[in-house]
Formats: sequence, C-alpha cells, structure tokens
Amino acid sequence: MKRAVLLFAVLSVIMMSAVIVIVNNVPTKINRNLPFYVGVSYSGDNITDAKLLIDRVKNYTNLFVLQSGPLMYNVVFSEQILDYAVASGLNIVVSYSTNSLGNNLNAILDVAPSRWGSHFLGLYFNDEPGGHMLDSQTLTFSDNEKTIVKDANGQIILSKLTGSGLNQTLNQYIFDPSGIITITSAPSFLNTPWSGGNKTNQVSNSTRINPTQTIYYPNGTIRYTDDTTLTYEPNGQVFNENNQLVTDRGNVSQFQPYQQIWDLNPLLNYTDAANIYVNNLKTTLSSIGNQTNVKLFTSDYALYWWDYKSGYDTIFAELGWNNTAAQEIDLVRGAANLQGKAWGTIITWTYTRPPYLTSGDEMYNQMRLSYECGAKYVVIFNYAKNMTDSYGTLQEEHFQALQRFWKEVVQNDSVVHGGIKAETVLVLPKDYGWGMRTPNDTIWGLWKADGTSQQVWNRVQNKIAEYGSKLDIVYDDGAYPVIGKYDHVFYWNQTD
Repeated sequence: MKRAVLLFAVLSVIMMSAVIVIVNNVPTKINRNLPFYVGVSYSGDNITDAKLLIDRVKNYTNLFVLQSGPLMYNVVFSEQILDYAVASGLNIVVSYSTNSLGNNLNAILDVAPSRWGSHFLGLYFNDEPGGHMLDSQTLTFSDNEKTIVKDANGQIILSKLTGSGLNQTLNQYIFDPSGIITITSAPSFLNTPWSGGNKTNQVSNSTRINPTQTIYYPNGTIRYTDDTTLTYEPNGQVFNENNQLVTDRGNVSQFQPYQQIWDLNPLLNYTDAANIYVNNLKTTLSSIGNQTNVKLFTSDYALYWWDYKSGYDTIFAELGWNNTAAQEIDLVRGAANLQGKAWGTIITWTYTRPPYLTSGDEMYNQMRLSYECGAKYVVIFNYAKNMTDSYGTLQEEHFQALQRFWKEVVQNDSVVHGGIKAETVLVLPKDYGWGMRTPNDTIWGLWKADGTSQQVWNRVQNKIAEYGSKLDIVYDDGAYPVIGKYDHVFYWNQTD
C-alpha cells in the first residue's frame, strides 16, 4: 500500500512537472504586450485611387500611410482620404516634409486628435535623414550663429557673423579636403560674399568695399588679397602679384597659425559630425507646430542610432536594394532597444525600374522576419515616378503576400511576435557614422573608409553569420550602457 501511494505521488509530481513545462512553453501571441501594425503607403495624388487601395487591403491590414508629396499641400483631399481609411477600420500615419511645414501641416495636426482619435498614430516627417547625410552631394546645417555646408566636392563651408550693426562682418571659411583653407571676409550688408570674381562692390558713388581673402596652404604659405595680392612664404619673404619681393608688408607671423585656423573646421572628427547631425535634426523636429503628443516617424537606411537621438519615436528600417535584412534589423532594433523607442521595417524598391518591389514570396519572408524579431510596424512602400496603375507598384503577388502574412502570421497564435530575441549585442565605435553598405562606404558622408572600417565590417559580418537576427548592433555611448541588458556583449575590436 505504501509503495502504491509512493508510486502515485511520484507519478503525480512527474505529471505536474510535465504540465508546468508544457504551460511554460506555450507561445505568447504578442510579446511584451506590444501592438502590431502592418499596411501600405499611398503616394498618388487623388482620392479615387486612395480609396481603391484602401478597399483592396482593409481586410488584411490595419495601417494606412498617406505618403503623397502633392497631397501635403491639399488638406481637404488628405482629410477625406484619412477619414475613409479610419472608417474602413485602419489606423493612419500621414507624411509631411520640411518644405511643407506651416499652415498645411498645422491644419492636420490641429484636427487629428478629435477627428481620428487613437487611429491617428503619428506624423511621418521627412524621409531618410541619415541617407541624405551619407549620400547627398550638398547638405546644409544652420542655426542662429552660423551655417555649415557640406558640398559635392567634399568641402566644408562655414559662414558666420562677427561684430554688430554696420561693423558686422560675414566670414566664410572653406575647408578643402586637400588641406587648403580659404577665408573671405566682407561687411554683412553686401549681398554676396566674394568668391573670386570682381572684389569691388559699389556701396555708393563715393564708397568702395573690398572684401578680403586669405588662403592658407598646408606647407605654411599664405596668400592675402585686399586691393592687391601678396604671397607670404614660411621663410618670411613676401611677394606681390608680379612675383617681386616686398619688404614693407610684414611677414607670415602676423597671421594666425595654420593649425589654429584648421581647428575652426566645425567637422573635424566623427563626434563633431554626430553632434551637428543630431542637433540640427533635433532643431528641425522641434520646429513642428502643434505636435503635442504626436509621435514622429521616418524611414532610413543608415544612421538609425542618431535618428533616434535626434527625437524620432519610430524608425522604419528600409529592406530592399538587395541589402541584408538581418543587418538592418539588428541595427534598428539595437538602437530602439537601448534608447527605449519603437521600430519597424518598410519594404522598399529592389529594382530601379518595374516591377520595383521584390517578389511576393520574398516580401512575405521579410514581413515575417520583421514580425518575429519584434517590429511594431511593417509597411510596404508603394511609389514610383509616373505610376499609371491605380494600385501603384503593388501587384497581385504582393497583395497575396499581405493576405498570407495576415492569416499565417498575424492571426496565427503559434507565431510569436518578438519570439526572436536579441540575447547578444555587438558594440561599434563611438560616433562611427559609417554607412556599412560595403567595406568602402563613407563615414558621415564626409570621410572615406578608414583603418577601422574593414575591421568593423568583418566583425559585423562574422557576428551576423553566428547569431543572425538574435543580435543587436549598437554604438559605444555612455548614455546607453549595454552591461546587464544582454547575455553576451562583444566589442568591435576585441578578440573572442
């Protein structure tokens, strides 16, 4: 009898343990209780096509992104489209750019809370800020004190005012990659700083203003121009325009040293670039009116870390152009996880001509990977120039992929949202704004790949090969420590 009781007790314990194991292994449908949104963007210019697209996808999506350049300036049409999307059961995000700041955007933000309530998820503002930093030939940063331009030749142009009133001077510094520095100074009331043309500006019939130009060469030579041009050699000799020796105009010691002028370059190093990028973008985002409690979205293909630091709440990492989905997800999720933000993916062009988008099967795989890795949003980018189809770039296979994703993943309790967790993190160098598309990609769009680039590239590729989508990729930043937040921490320059 005792043996029977004992056997029964043992069996009971075993069965209870089995039940506990089974219960603990039941997948949780939504990890961390996060909502999930999947949908398409509309980039057309009329209400009819927008409604057609909404009707086509409303039964297997829950998000509609109005991403139309022309409709940014047509508040009435935008409101009607967004009304229709919400009435169809969809949540909405509306896109605007810096060029459309002002009354149009304010009008939308004014009515959004009362008109669409919780269905209005936020504002998609600007597009690819990090990508523009890397790839735009000309980029301008400005504040109340100065303007900084990165031009197509790799030059950094700094313009700033000194003095006040009629004594105010506009100084322009051009820092060339060769090391040559050109400084042009002129009274600020002159419309255009002198750039090598006629250096005489007529202010009145009796007054001539001559801008001055000073050119510093890395070898120590200085060329100075006001009414004449003089060349100051490092050995103390001075020559005029006719290459004649001049003895009454001082020597090179009267000028500031070359290094002291070079240090005025506002983009001397990676940290300078990171600070200017973040501060400039932060200023732009803070200038959006009526944005109380409005979440800010954008999509990008690089520099996610600094996009978040600038003030964006959600970044959509772009999957396309034959890039590696795992790498983009590891980068955007790592930035979002450490900075406490949301993230998503946007499936964009694979080709620069029709059919533009990837195949339906590949689209499904990218959506599913995003979902399982914890993305809060998945969007299909739906735009091409001169679109003639009412559905934009979306083809039948893409609609089928969306339906399949909705049925087999979103509504399937066996597929866990966020089930692929990042238990490992790779930490890259501080402020290393490298495009990371190839081993020779640029750093901040300002510098060529350096001695660190190949090492970082190899490290990233090796860790992705080892951990795949279970890896977060972040940057060394004292404000966002990694210790204690991951099971395994690797650094770009350590030996395993």
